[in-house]
Amino acid sequence: MLMQEERELVVEYGKKMSAARLSTGTSGNISIYNAEKGLVALSPSGMDYFSTTPEDVVILDLDGKVVDGKRKPSSEWALHTTFYKHKPHARAVVHTHSVYCTTLAVLGEPIRAVHYAIAGAGTDEIPCAPYCTFGTGLLAERAVRYCGRGNAVLLGNHGVVCCGESLEKAYALAGDLEFTARLQYQARCIGTPRVLTEDEMAAALERFQTYGQTTSKPGELKGY
Repeated sequence: MLMQEERELVVEYGKKMSAARLSTGTSGNISIYNAEKGLVALSPSGMDYFSTTPEDVVILDLDGKVVDGKRKPSSEWALHTTFYKHKPHARAVVHTHSVYCTTLAVLGEPIRAVHYAIAGAGTDEIPCAPYCTFGTGLLAERAVRYCGRGNAVLLGNHGVVCCGESLEKAYALAGDLEFTARLQYQARCIGTPRVLTEDEMAAALERFQTYGQTTSKPGELKGY
């Protein structure tokens, strides 16, 4: 089966996304880009994630042409392929309709640096792109443009898109942004959230460069 490993990962993370309620029902979509092959493994349109099998995952090129698979690809295929075309480092895209990110998207507000977890996006603010009809090229173009140098963007009245060097990182970012958006919402219910300063976020962004497990030799200490 073409891109079997990528297909299996799409199914695995689709179930995780649904179980974590980052998306409900059949909403949201996930993809992995194999740069060597120039092909994308994308979740199918309108299928329950717990019923999806690796064979249901669709393989397409960056122009949206289906190369392998019997199913119809996600209606947001252009969103995924446009990110890969404009984000050379991206190897995975996760698009969710998580409640708190989408709440801010409905308000047309960015996710601000109320917690340093936002640093995983490589920026100190997640902008909100204006509303566009789902599944359109205009939505994809606006999403990438408003995303800028970061790895995530809110879609007005819609949801959030995250990309990363791996599916694990893109998915983790989606979770971190939902956490940050929830803090922003809840803090506003009580008062005015304190947003981290530019210097504070610069320090956090620097620390994130070495965060997590590394390939350090025994006895070496890296990261934190």
